Amino acid sequence: MQKNTVLGACLITLLPAFALASETVNGRFTASKACEAYASFAKGTNPGAVQLKPGSSYTVREVNRPGNYERLRVEVPGASPELRWVARDCGTAALDGDAAAAPSPASPAAPPQRGQDGPQDSPGSQGQGNQGNKREMCSTANQQDSYLLALSWQPGFCEHTPRTAGKPECAAMDKGSLVVSNLTLHGLWPNKKACGTSYGNCDGKPFALKKETVAHIAPWMPNFYYENSFGKYEWNKHGTCQALDPDAYFTKAVAAVQLVNASAIGDQILKNIGGAINADKFFATLRSQYGEAAASRVMLVCAGQSYLQEIRVQLPVDFSVDKGMAGLLGAAPGQGPQTSRCGTEIRIEASGRN
Repeated sequence: MQKNTVLGACLITLLPAFALASETVNGRFTASKACEAYASFAKGTNPGAVQLKPGSSYTVREVNRPGNYERLRVEVPGASPELRWVARDCGTAALDGDAAAAPSPASPAAPPQRGQDGPQDSPGSQGQGNQGNKREMCSTANQQDSYLLALSWQPGFCEHTPRTAGKPECAAMDKGSLVVSNLTLHGLWPNKKACGTSYGNCDGKPFALKKETVAHIAPWMPNFYYENSFGKYEWNKHGTCQALDPDAYFTKAVAAVQLVNASAIGDQILKNIGGAINADKFFATLRSQYGEAAASRVMLVCAGQSYLQEIRVQLPVDFSVDKGMAGLLGAAPGQGPQTSRCGTEIRIEASGRN
């Protein structure tokens, strides 16, 4: 027994460090060039000589380590095995949660994602000595080069996101005491291309909101009906990295949500509560209403392939909320109309028990 224990400990010690540090994620990876897709990145094995196809999108299942990852494990249909490791600089990633990001308006041809550094910013090309400087750079306020507006479809979020039982707004919706029938604010996230997922938690003003601000934003961020913990989290992580104070920041974020609700984006969602939308028709409508560049700044995020949870809208750094959707979206193209874990038919669930 002791011999087996020692042998097991030795085997664990010999495992590659990146295997122990890998992290399960969900999202999409769009290849920008043809890259090798490895069954084992460490051994360089690629059965079938599989390569990613430029412009194709793949489901992401894993990254080799949290934060500044270098490799992603994606599903490659038709490959054997289907799960393959690819280099991060092979394309752009849109990972669930705060890992997804807006492109930098300065480089629309190859827009980076939050969670996707450009090759010049790869940790492997910097050396350990520069990591401290990068951390400082990525927590310095007012260095953003774009924004991401994340809007929740609250019924889908509460129904299909783990660990929502403790959220009072979800409990109230389940009981029927709260009805949410509009897109709501998840967050307004300043992004900095060179920082990937790391831009945030800057030194800024402490979180505090006037009563009238809370009353104004609660219908658009329902957690504020019951507490301020989610708003405080969003401020500390994201709001501190831009120049507005908390009242102005949340007011501007809500104004952006209101614009989207009143747009062709919101119209297609709100008219189909309790029903479904077709993803292809959704983006076709956006292209006809606002043009290809604007449509390419929108992403749909689903649970279980068919339940809408979130809409993410890439915004330019100088976005405006008083010039309609044109002022909100700007003129530069985004990463292209995308969905994350969505099928063609997407259900728009109604508030309350289904």
